[in-house]
Amino acid sequence: MAQDRLPPMLQRLWGREPVPRRGPRPRLDLHTITTAAVEIADAEGLAGVSMNSVATRVGVAATALYRYIGSKDDLLTLMADAIAPDPPEPAGLPWRDYLALWTRLQRDLVLRHAWVLPITKFAPPLGPRRLLWLDRALAALDGTGLDDGEKINVASTLTGYALTDAAIMDSAGRGFEDMEEAGVGSAADYGELLVELLDPERYPAAAAAVRGGAFRGAEGWVHDDDFRFGLDLLLDGVEQLIARRASGRDVGGQ
Repeated sequence: MAQDRLPPMLQRLWGREPVPRRGPRPRLDLHTITTAAVEIADAEGLAGVSMNSVATRVGVAATALYRYIGSKDDLLTLMADAIAPDPPEPAGLPWRDYLALWTRLQRDLVLRHAWVLPITKFAPPLGPRRLLWLDRALAALDGTGLDDGEKINVASTLTGYALTDAAIMDSAGRGFEDMEEAGVGSAADYGELLVELLDPERYPAAAAAVRGGAFRGAEGWVHDDDFRFGLDLLLDGVEQLIARRASGRDVGGQ
């Protein structure tokens, strides 16, 4: 896509918007606007973010804000990119150690700004900061024998896992109202409830698992061990894929 065909929002986000030679100097910039929007979202949730609320915080009329940002959707895209810090550098780390750190940091970032979940859940990265994270994940996989498409799929899968785990932890932190009404305050309570609900004839595997103590001793809904378990499963799969590539076996035939 030619630069002049980029949407105005992306031109601004990437610093490619033509600088006007005449006219008054703009009072605001994207950094000021997105910082204000992120502060509102952190304090009030995404529902508190509107063109009016952001304009009020930066001290301009809402109509003036549209000179910089075309719509609230554009603002949300800018916010999702703005919260991303620089990713860690992969130099000196084995690919598996780096991607474990990379995934955990993404999960933790989302937990600090849980309002970003509905924005990024299904959206590919468009901003320079989020795409820098993708770049570093691809760099970490250099020399593994995976092709570029496989590397991108690995990064996408790990990002999806980070977002899913963050969503579960955020929901658990806010509590499940229906669960609380049923007297369920922890995963262990949930297991005891399932013992009463699951008919062993209709749900033989699940009933056996809960009666066997699958949830026993679990005080909270989520644990870091749970996150690491799922992450290791994914990284084990990547490791096996790399091994098959190294052996020359056809991945599609496995």
